[in-house]
Amino acid sequence: MNRPSHGGNLRWAAAIAGCSPSDILDFSASINPLGPPKSAIAALRDRVRVLRAYPDPEYCQLRQALGKFHQLPPDWVMPGNGAAELITWAGRELASLDTTYLVVPAFGDYWRALEANNACVRACPIALEEHGEERNPSDELPVPLPPSGTANEIGLLLNNPHNPTGKLWSRAIVEPYLERFSLVVVDEAFMDFLPPHQQQSLIPQIREWKNLVVVRSLTKFYSIPGLRLGYAIAHPERLQRWGRWRDPWSVNTFADLVGVAVTRDTEFQQQTWDWLACARSQLKTGIEQIPGLYCHEGAANFLLVRSKCPSSQVQKILLERHRILIRDCLSFPELGDGYFRVAVRSREENQRLLAGLTDVAKTIDSPL
Repeated sequence: MNRPSHGGNLRWAAAIAGCSPSDILDFSASINPLGPPKSAIAALRDRVRVLRAYPDPEYCQLRQALGKFHQLPPDWVMPGNGAAELITWAGRELASLDTTYLVVPAFGDYWRALEANNACVRACPIALEEHGEERNPSDELPVPLPPSGTANEIGLLLNNPHNPTGKLWSRAIVEPYLERFSLVVVDEAFMDFLPPHQQQSLIPQIREWKNLVVVRSLTKFYSIPGLRLGYAIAHPERLQRWGRWRDPWSVNTFADLVGVAVTRDTEFQQQTWDWLACARSQLKTGIEQIPGLYCHEGAANFLLVRSKCPSSQVQKILLERHRILIRDCLSFPELGDGYFRVAVRSREENQRLLAGLTDVAKTIDSPL
């Protein structure tokens, strides 16, 4: 069985651990441990009958709910089969430009979408180490800002907060690129984990910039990855073009129903914000008390950890001895075997991870 390039592959992990996939404690996928919310379950309950009909091809109720959530007209919103589908169409648009700048390390689906459309990609690496000492990414984007009036058509694909580092760039840092780039696509899949007053979303600026696309995911925050639901916010003309490219009924009926319900669930949203900051801080402190591990500061619901021991070895021992799955970073060429990523989960689950990592350190009889 091939090593997965994404988190959450429990079947692969269970084969190593010698157990059922349901026995794996998954820290590899950054999913909200508080969900799915009751509102999502209630939306599905007693609704099996809807399977007899096709989904609304326009997704009118879902688009209205998402538009209301972001104070936008519905035609500025396009639901998708997860954020991955919408990244595919963004990749097709970016490939039509002379060059696309991509901040790396980057989510593998960005490369898939760009390379499938033969895009000319210029990778812009985040500096994570300097003179052998760990440091967090700079507040500046590692992307050159071209002079005003540049003739070439250029694009930018950015993840904010950034996966896998957790770095959050401010609106003020990103906005100048809207003035100089032909197309700016910002994947804000983890932005909703921040309380509203801390978010740096560009959605409030969307009507000012026809060259701006913001992609969001509902699956991570609301813990519904099995339903595959995301959405793009952009100028209606662009979304209409994407609609002509895509397959009909990309979003299934259950995802449609749940999407409408969870966007109205202010209680679950507040519960998540109240949980995350403390849980993330406690987990970071616990990890850094284990010799040889260093955590980068992050704004999202995961932590990037530098390990002196190869992360693939740490991952294997955690699976075999503790049935815990972490996300190695082998699919990020800029990080390789020296880093791993862990989701922030409940206090009890985080303690299990810390105990497992402590045991791994003793097992290999050297600092991680």
